[in-house]
Amino acid sequence: MDLFQDFRYSIQQLRRSPGFTATAVLSLALGIAATTAVFSVVYAILLDPYPYAHPEQMAHLVLIDDAGHERWPGLNGPELRQIAQVKSLQSVVAFDEWNLTTTGGDIPDDVTAYYFTSNATSFFGVPPLMGRGLLPSDAPYGQDPQPVVVLNYKFWQRHFGGAPDVVGKPLQLVHKTYTVVGVMPERFTWGDADLYLPLKVSNNPKAFYGPTLRLKPGVTHEAADAELQPLMMQFAKDMPDHFPKKFRVRIQGLNDHFIKRLGGTLYMLLAAVAMLLVIGCANVSILLLARGTARRHELAVRAAIGARRGRLVRQLLTEALVLAVAGASLGILLAWKSVALIVRFLPEGSFPHEAAIHLNVPVLLFSTGLALLTGILFGLSPALQLSNPELANMLQSSTRRLIGGVHGRRTHNVLVGAQIALTLVLLTAAGAAMQAFLTLMHAPLGYDPNNVMSVGIPVHDNTYTNWQARATYFDQLRRRIAAMPQVTMAGISSNATPPWNGFQSHFELMGRSIPDQQQARVNLIGPEYFEVLHIALLQGRLWDQAETMRGARLAVINATMARQYWPNGSAIGQQVRIPDMKPSPPYVLNAPGSNDWMQIIGVVADARNQGLREPIKPSIYVPFTTQMYVFTQILVRSTVPPLSILRAVRAEVMKVDPDQQVIGNVRDLNGWITNQPEWAQGRMVAILFGGFAILALALAATGLYSVVSYSVAQRTNEFGVRMALGANRTDVLRLVFASTGVSIGGGLLAGLVLSVAASRLIATWVEGSSRSPLILLAVVAVLAGAAAVASFLPARRASAVDPMCALRYE
Repeated sequence: MDLFQDFRYSIQQLRRSPGFTATAVLSLALGIAATTAVFSVVYAILLDPYPYAHPEQMAHLVLIDDAGHERWPGLNGPELRQIAQVKSLQSVVAFDEWNLTTTGGDIPDDVTAYYFTSNATSFFGVPPLMGRGLLPSDAPYGQDPQPVVVLNYKFWQRHFGGAPDVVGKPLQLVHKTYTVVGVMPERFTWGDADLYLPLKVSNNPKAFYGPTLRLKPGVTHEAADAELQPLMMQFAKDMPDHFPKKFRVRIQGLNDHFIKRLGGTLYMLLAAVAMLLVIGCANVSILLLARGTARRHELAVRAAIGARRGRLVRQLLTEALVLAVAGASLGILLAWKSVALIVRFLPEGSFPHEAAIHLNVPVLLFSTGLALLTGILFGLSPALQLSNPELANMLQSSTRRLIGGVHGRRTHNVLVGAQIALTLVLLTAAGAAMQAFLTLMHAPLGYDPNNVMSVGIPVHDNTYTNWQARATYFDQLRRRIAAMPQVTMAGISSNATPPWNGFQSHFELMGRSIPDQQQARVNLIGPEYFEVLHIALLQGRLWDQAETMRGARLAVINATMARQYWPNGSAIGQQVRIPDMKPSPPYVLNAPGSNDWMQIIGVVADARNQGLREPIKPSIYVPFTTQMYVFTQILVRSTVPPLSILRAVRAEVMKVDPDQQVIGNVRDLNGWITNQPEWAQGRMVAILFGGFAILALALAATGLYSVVSYSVAQRTNEFGVRMALGANRTDVLRLVFASTGVSIGGGLLAGLVLSVAASRLIATWVEGSSRSPLILLAVVAVLAGAAAVASFLPARRASAVDPMCALRYE
């Protein structure tokens, strides 16, 4: 009953002080919400992203060449069988990727298919949601696989409407009928494929497949590296054209790539929200201390009529815990909404799509425990201080003359100073992030992305298998799209859609020795490419349509390459060779002599080709017919928003070949920019850090305002005496500001030291940021201004008091 009475009394007390209650609850809620949301994202992406059995044992096989570039090698059938015998490996699964089209329906649908070796089901260890997975009998080694298919969860929902009786139904892919044997769970999204089919592995030495490895329990990556290195070197000796000249093997965990790209950013955000939570907790502590000081007379009266100290402590702790639970409850609700917001800002492809990002039980328990701990820690201190009042002094003297003595003032000063210091660090990081993102937004592109989209078109299996047929097909596609009334220009860009385009390759210049480390980006394009993107021709000429269709050995380079290799002369007429440009039919078809010497006939202006932050690399542009893959892209410039005519473009593609289809994820070129990892990551950091910094600033200003307000309330009688003896309003204002000057100044100084100390770490985690003193000065000015306003408002109220009213205040 006593506990119930304490609880009811706490509710009544909090309802009588709505401003205090709202501020305290929001202070906790915002800190807990931000911490819970970011921790949920960190947990889902970095700690538990995969649904596979023992994902820590799964790994990718990566080769590091002399230039430090990562290469994911393909292995043929005999090589796969050898690597599966390595002692450190438990098993190996091989896969291949292909785009297929659903046929037999009204509208064909482009789908991504992953072909797996028959051990895939046991390798991944994920039971299907319905039916079965792939079995060894579906694809015996060297034999044609059975016509069976396992569906991805989203494809099952989209194409079959989530029908529960889908197992056993037929699915027609490029006019071949397959039987649906299973549906995978929602979190099984390997390769973001729509379908999973059995893979035919043969002894063909030129048929390569992607390997994924599973290490034996207890085997380290370093041990596997050492065992695989001599075997991979033997493979390279047998097939030198398929491997780098020099390389080292590196086993890469499934999540290593994502941790490298996003881990630092997420940990930085977690540190930011932890600071926000500390600021919120400090705010609650300030409010509880100040409010408790104002209730010293009440507590003294209750003690005088028989209340024991334990009873008073329990009452004050109950109020603190009620605030903590209310703040945690609201914080969890806000966190539930905030997780979706953070996920929306995550850069595409920067985290495993298998990750289930949501509030989970560990995070909820962590948040609840944190709230209760906060209530106990920040309620216990004032409760112990205020539960043993000096009855005689408190009952006989004014209760509003002091703010709780020297210890109380020091506690408030320390808390306010800590708030200001942490807020300064957050504002500095937010300023650096915003500056980096603004710099990125205004980076010169060298091309015009407006009103242009990139339309990807795959070539399906066993179609256009000779060079002439594929070249003609690509050209027909371009001509039909270019003839559309809304289209002003269309050009083929097989691998050259900026701002990250071309493939990295070593090259040779006639009469000169070029080290392997010096590489250029090779772009396969049509002659209309530069006009579509408004890239200027600086010297020479471009090849024409006739030269394109016969695969002429001609090349155009960018200005960076011309300056680097011909600084005092002209590149026009020079000879360049790309030895890596070799055919691999039927997947890669090359023009005759494609890796022979090519004549440089033109120089074009620089355009971004390695992201938005990296310097522009030397580029070589060659006719797209020089090397044609089973995929191409067509850049379409239109007079209307390009995505609005996508349906019409699809119709033109189908008129050329009804079995072919445009890929599902088509973007305009501005979308290509905003989906670049550095753009999306910079935007996420700038927005989230900016939001956290603004919240921290508001909380710090609120805490300071609360301290000054309670201080003014306690000193009302003193101010009245001073003004009665001749002090003016300016003197009172000076007194109030002086009382907060130490905490504000100390906080700013500590914040400056912390910001300078953390600037190197911030520059590492906030890509593209710089340690600018202007940002630091601006942040100090903003924070000092906010502190001045928070102090001025109650100070002005104190200076306006009537001396006679103040003297009668008690």
